[in-house]
Amino acid sequence: MAAETSAEAAASQGVVHVLDYGAGNVRSVENAITKCGYEVKTIVRPEEILEAELLVFPGVGSFGNAMRRLQEKGFEAPLKEYIAADRPFFGICLGMQTLFEGSEEEPGLPGLGAIPGIVRHFNAVEGFSSDGSDDTKLTVPHIGWNGVVCRKPSRLFASVEGSMADKRAYFVHSYCALATEANKDWVLCTTQYGIDFVSAVQKGNVMATQFHPEKSGGLGLAILKGFLSRKSDPTELAAPDALAAGEGQVAQVGLSRRIIACLDVRKNDAGDLVVTKGDGYDVREKKKVKEDEAAKEEAKAEKGAVRNFGKPAELAKRYYEDGADEVTFLNITQFREDTMEAETMHEMLRAVSQNVFVPLTIGGGIRDYGDRTALEVAAKYFRSGADKVSLGSYAVEAVIRLRDELGGKPDGSTAIEKISTVYGNQAVVISVDPRRIYLETDDEVAEAEAKGYKVFEVVDDRAAADRAAYARWLRTSVGEEPPAESEVSQDEADAASRPSRCWFQCTVAGGRKRRPLDAIQLVQGVEKLGAGEILLNSIDKDGKNSGFDIALVDAVRSAVGIPVIASSGAGAPEHFVEVFSKTKAEAALAAGIFHREEVEIDAVKAAVDDAGLPVRRS
Repeated sequence: MAAETSAEAAASQGVVHVLDYGAGNVRSVENAITKCGYEVKTIVRPEEILEAELLVFPGVGSFGNAMRRLQEKGFEAPLKEYIAADRPFFGICLGMQTLFEGSEEEPGLPGLGAIPGIVRHFNAVEGFSSDGSDDTKLTVPHIGWNGVVCRKPSRLFASVEGSMADKRAYFVHSYCALATEANKDWVLCTTQYGIDFVSAVQKGNVMATQFHPEKSGGLGLAILKGFLSRKSDPTELAAPDALAAGEGQVAQVGLSRRIIACLDVRKNDAGDLVVTKGDGYDVREKKKVKEDEAAKEEAKAEKGAVRNFGKPAELAKRYYEDGADEVTFLNITQFREDTMEAETMHEMLRAVSQNVFVPLTIGGGIRDYGDRTALEVAAKYFRSGADKVSLGSYAVEAVIRLRDELGGKPDGSTAIEKISTVYGNQAVVISVDPRRIYLETDDEVAEAEAKGYKVFEVVDDRAAADRAAYARWLRTSVGEEPPAESEVSQDEADAASRPSRCWFQCTVAGGRKRRPLDAIQLVQGVEKLGAGEILLNSIDKDGKNSGFDIALVDAVRSAVGIPVIASSGAGAPEHFVEVFSKTKAEAALAAGIFHREEVEIDAVKAAVDDAGLPVRRS
């Protein structure tokens, strides 16, 4: 009776209990609930589960890790009792999958068993294509904004404005539940990604979604309000797009191309955290000098101020309101300090996640620091509000070791493997910084191919200054002195476009150092290690505003079965249309053109939409 009194008091005060078993980004769920006008209380003791009147289970990571943590903390038994009593429960993503009897992700380990069926890997489902032609090949994880088809009435959608027919929610998962005769009473919504899978379930007061409402913008907040309001379910479907049993097919809203805003974050010379942007990876302003040699040399030696486009939290909020599908932060000063002690980055994420309800990625400094492991560094970022972490130079060295020392067989020792095991491969993004290595002769081509590098036919359309800069970089990137200007051949400075051949060499240290690995070897290696997404930069295109490196994007996307984000070079909306039309890239990212307000996010989405490509319009 005392427990009931406590629960009634909690309900009257609008308290929502969140089951935190030590998963990833629980903070975003708590912030979304707070945004809906409710107070959050985190469950830390098993007996608190049965005291809850509104219980939210934000499962993040792997099925096996989640179920074992529930058992270790004594949460499993009271959670089963709570669900069996038909009390208000809302599971998110893995929180939905654990309701089933089990998962192929962890064979033999039982789930909570409320819903009949075993959760399957997409690639194991008959009819799903991850290895077909370029036109049918689908990547796993399923990452991005996809449609949701309602199969029966639910209070979850009572607060959603308009029809669900043209709306998209945010998904990120490799495993899916399928509708069967045994679980048909549970199926609330389905989504199409190669096959139809269950994207939401409900039976009485027990509800769950495969998508992330806390990352689905205004739509997701409305769905959360539908659960929190505790209203009765409507007797009819709220919108005519829903599919009633036996009434045929409903037009599906497919997976959209994502437009991502990127914020390069670093401390300026005064120690303030600012958003900046490199010009060819150089983030300092160029000093204007008179045209004499002494002044030029003095300017080279004197640093300009760090470019400052504003405060990270303010810009992120602006991009979210402008319709960005994701926001990525790259901590470009990570090599100067221990990220675990760089509290300003964590404070930034905590501030951003209070107002930004789309996915957040953080990169920079995800590595071991003495007795602190990369897994601990990533965990702190997740707890601060990040959904994904991005690794760069570390991944290059990990793949070189995989190739040269391990014979291509992962041994479980890398940060990529450890993070993906605990949090799922969808939480691990690999940032790739390749640069073209042009090959002038057949002998150079043969030498590159003998080392396992894939050679491509491309058009060399560099400006004269870029060709001269490339000649200097070829030497400085291996520790040699740059050539004198008189040594740069006329051929290197010739600006005429011409057919050429090249391979894409991986670099580290902001493109300043070359490594014996090509981009294809790197992305295939990290996929084998457990990465879930590729952020593909281009040093050749960075800051040029001339469009993405289509040859590079197409080569990398064709080489892997995980999603690819195209980056570097965007200068106009048509560049996004071009990369989505000519490659299978799932997303495209830009920074400077958004910071300088040269191009609006909505203008990019309008151009993509006008080209007949799927895109989320907020």
